[in-house]
Amino acid sequence: MQTLAIVGASLAGLSAARAARAQGFTGRLVIIGDEPHRPYDRPPLSKDFLLGAITAEDLFLEADADELQAEWLLGAGAASLDADSRTIVLEDGRTVQADGIVIATGARARQLPTLAGLSNVFSLRTLADAQSLAPELVPGSRMAVIGAGFIGAEVASAAASRGMEVTMIDTKPVPFAAQLGTEMGAVVAGLHASNGVELISSATIADFYSGEGNVTGMRLGCGRYVPADVVVVGIGAEPNTSWLAGSGIELDGGVLCDAMGRTNIPGIVAVGDCAAWFDDAVGTHRRIEHWTGALERAALAVQALLDEDAPQQPVKAPYFWSDQHGVKLQFAGHSAGHDRLEIEAGDPATHSFLAVYYREDAPVAVLGMNQPRLFTKWRRGLAAPARPLGRPSGQAACSDASALVGAAVVS
Repeated sequence: MQTLAIVGASLAGLSAARAARAQGFTGRLVIIGDEPHRPYDRPPLSKDFLLGAITAEDLFLEADADELQAEWLLGAGAASLDADSRTIVLEDGRTVQADGIVIATGARARQLPTLAGLSNVFSLRTLADAQSLAPELVPGSRMAVIGAGFIGAEVASAAASRGMEVTMIDTKPVPFAAQLGTEMGAVVAGLHASNGVELISSATIADFYSGEGNVTGMRLGCGRYVPADVVVVGIGAEPNTSWLAGSGIELDGGVLCDAMGRTNIPGIVAVGDCAAWFDDAVGTHRRIEHWTGALERAALAVQALLDEDAPQQPVKAPYFWSDQHGVKLQFAGHSAGHDRLEIEAGDPATHSFLAVYYREDAPVAVLGMNQPRLFTKWRRGLAAPARPLGRPSGQAACSDASALVGAAVVS
């Protein structure tokens, strides 16, 4: 392999580049990114960066010791791929031909087309998004967060800490139930309630109202009117795979891969938020949209790319964390299909506890709130499920933004 092209210049792409050099690749290394920035850390965008505790310079991921000797093609994303010749066409017309390709194009925030172009409506996925939203966190202002996922919850937490009046609106009866189960999802809902965030569950939005280019409020399906000075749309993300249409790469809610990141086209692998790896634990393909997946799985995919006979290696259980209202929430494993939940330490009422999910007496997932040491111990001991669980309940809960907006009208 003489030329390796990595399409995507975020954590997954940088991790793949580091892995390639660490595994002995000495050829031409090309990294393509649609943003003008070199790789930066995204999780702090909805936490410390939004609150002004860190600057953009603190986010950048490259270290002095990297010495990647890479060609960086930034500011123009990939527009198409000819998989047969492994030729990538960029949005600005440039082309890159490679012997091996790592697809790491990530995902983008889902939008509500009804709200397009309104100046006080925001999503949060990129550094530019966070830079636009941060000045809007003004004490006394009213924020409406559409969607109670982790990004929406973290933004709500940051806004409440700034003295904003925050309302979260969600279609589901209990937030985070797909990841944490109903019981623990209710605990997280209680954390927000105790910090002044109002959560409206099982809700749809019937109408939006605007004036002078801003949303002024929204009418819910139940008839309630929610006023807003700032609106944040947090209804999930969709993989950046449209540029692969017609390429021959198999797509289905992401780039379909085996358990080492190989696509159906030899010489092409995928990692990060755009990649749907086959997960033996659940018996299906699934995208893992978490920081640790982008960091850890890149080395396996690169190994499979550089050595077509590389044996399958075990993949760590999915892990994510979130900071909300001063509480560190950590979760690892698969909660779907668990038949027992035990509080092993602490008390959920105080938002400092550790809960373990069991299936057939084996721990398959663990949740910690402000219990980092104990959580780490339990995470190491997680067992794989005894048999595939099938597609986790609620995995596609945010797949259709129209489910939230029944008849959205801007008047």
